[in-house]
Amino acid sequence: MPKQSRRISAHKAKVNRTQRYSTSEAIAMVKEMATAKFDESVDVAVRLGVNPRHADQMVRGACSLPHGTGKGVKVVVFAQGDAARFAEEAGADFVGADDLIGKIKDEGWLDFDKTVATRDMMPKLARFLGRVLGPRGLMPNPKIGTVVEADKIADTVTSLKKGKIDFRVEKAGIIHTRIGLASMDAKALEENFLSLLSTLIRLKPASAKGTYLKSITVSSTMGPGVKVDTNDAQRQAEGV
Repeated sequence: MPKQSRRISAHKAKVNRTQRYSTSEAIAMVKEMATAKFDESVDVAVRLGVNPRHADQMVRGACSLPHGTGKGVKVVVFAQGDAARFAEEAGADFVGADDLIGKIKDEGWLDFDKTVATRDMMPKLARFLGRVLGPRGLMPNPKIGTVVEADKIADTVTSLKKGKIDFRVEKAGIIHTRIGLASMDAKALEENFLSLLSTLIRLKPASAKGTYLKSITVSSTMGPGVKVDTNDAQRQAEGV
């Protein structure tokens, strides 16, 4: 049996599949089992009691993680004039208008992680890049705070560079997102996790009935999932 398979099997044996761990216990276990040769990401999967097929139960938003994601984020800004200058001063990696649209459309350039746009740029983005950026989750969207007025550009770029994440519930009612890297301090990962959960709780649709937080699992890139006690996590998140 390959070494990796033995390693993974050993990690799985450490996790009681029927147990729900406290937030701190779960994150400690995930860190302990992140033994790959690279710095694994720490991911969260939250199954919500919603039906995404109903428009009024679509959960989508953004969250500024207090300790960032641990990974550098390349931010592209579609803007002109003062807005472009504000974006550059705030540390955006790439700033442009028609030139930037052309580079992506004609050259297939996609070497970036997040996009921001001023409202006046959106008609062109929708026309020329909708089919390119949309399927990749890279299209600026006012619902997650990435379509803004010129005076909000700097704050938006800064928050994205620091680790602002966006999320959207999938068809199965699950939110998947990253909250950091395994090399990060356990307390920092826990605070990032609770910040995300607090945001999800605030976004609970009024039409959602029954249990909202159905299950929560944390894992590293190569490690097994560890189930979190939803009641424990919710109590902590509501205190954030």
